[in-house]
Amino acid sequence: MEKRNYIPLIILLVISILGAFIPNVPTQIVTEGINSGDTAWLLVSSALVLLMTPGLAYFYGGMVNNKNVISTMLQSFIAMGVISVLWVVIGFSLAFGDDIGGFVGNPTTHFMFKGVLDGPVWGTIPFALFAMFQMKFAVITPALVTGSMAERVNFRSYVLFIILFCIFIYSPLAHMTWHADGILFKMGVLDFAGGTVVHMSAGWAALAGALYLKRRKSLTEDHVLPPANIPFVLLGTGLLWFGWFGFNAGSALSASPLAVSAFATTNTAAGAAGLSWVLFDVARGKKVSALGFCIGAVVGLVAITPAAGFVTVPASLFIGTIAAVISNYVAHLRTRSTLDDTLDVFPCHGVGGMVGMLMTGVFATSGVNSLVTDQGLAFGETTLFINHVIALVGVSVFAFGGSLLLLKITDLILPLRVSELDEKAGLDISQHDEFLIEA
Repeated sequence: MEKRNYIPLIILLVISILGAFIPNVPTQIVTEGINSGDTAWLLVSSALVLLMTPGLAYFYGGMVNNKNVISTMLQSFIAMGVISVLWVVIGFSLAFGDDIGGFVGNPTTHFMFKGVLDGPVWGTIPFALFAMFQMKFAVITPALVTGSMAERVNFRSYVLFIILFCIFIYSPLAHMTWHADGILFKMGVLDFAGGTVVHMSAGWAALAGALYLKRRKSLTEDHVLPPANIPFVLLGTGLLWFGWFGFNAGSALSASPLAVSAFATTNTAAGAAGLSWVLFDVARGKKVSALGFCIGAVVGLVAITPAAGFVTVPASLFIGTIAAVISNYVAHLRTRSTLDDTLDVFPCHGVGGMVGMLMTGVFATSGVNSLVTDQGLAFGETTLFINHVIALVGVSVFAFGGSLLLLKITDLILPLRVSELDEKAGLDISQHDEFLIEA
């Protein structure tokens, strides 16, 4: 039996009681200016983005050792609960509330979803739908980080960390990048669907986590442990690829030609990157593998995310191909180091996100999206690319340094790493009293 702990339950009860006493009943439901087609597409897109988190659970769960499958998958699923509640309480307000210095939103603006149900139309969709669409992005971002700390992180500490991460890293980055008064938005930084906000922040947090937790005790010299279930990885990749159409095409916030363009660039980059990864492996004397194609496809999806609604379809071919080659090489370098990023989150999401951010600065064009005021480097202009380089450095320092600090704070409150005995037994049984029955 675990030592009894009533504190988390009490916190949830307090939040729930607040909901009963602060129901924030809408004074009016705004309907003028709402387009039913756009609303329908964003409802579907929100569901597609949420599906990505279970997809991530299968993707990660299939790659870890047999004794850690359930714990790894649960880390994604628990984020759906934790971040959903946190987003309603203050997360959305921190990201999209009234501006404070260009860095974060006022936590009281939409506290407990105040003014959300009866908020002004966001473009052509209800404000509440925009809030829910954005929530799905907030859910998957900390779940991405888990891959770097898999097989050795204390579950309770992980939950505390993702709460802190959402409040102090994700929400401020979302505000800086997507709020009209955000510092990166005012710089002209383009991030169509979260290459900076989601993937770079998760990638740098993953690197911080891998460095802080250090190597697994069970890790072999060549960093190789047998994956539990490659068909799980294939299933997870399919769900991620499918859901990513909501992630990227949904970020057009309308059922429009721009959404179609983002849809096309997303699929093209994923296909090119999957092929690029396995062909790069073949060029280095390795066999074509299911694992390699899956990882490559996800890297392509990551890299096209910031650029999806700003670049042409042929440009997305280049972005997917080059991102997979670079991420594959960085992952190879990682295996030759002492860094134990369990599922290569930094090489795939961190590096992939950075490549995508830079490629957006190269290939963005107003011919695809009229919001592009400064053309990309490929069209002879330098302003956008230089701004993206500056932003890349700033976001990297903020996400890595901030995550490292939050890991330290978390560790002081609850030990981040499980004991050597628990790690040896596996997190499924040591953290959850559950296990897979082996055939």
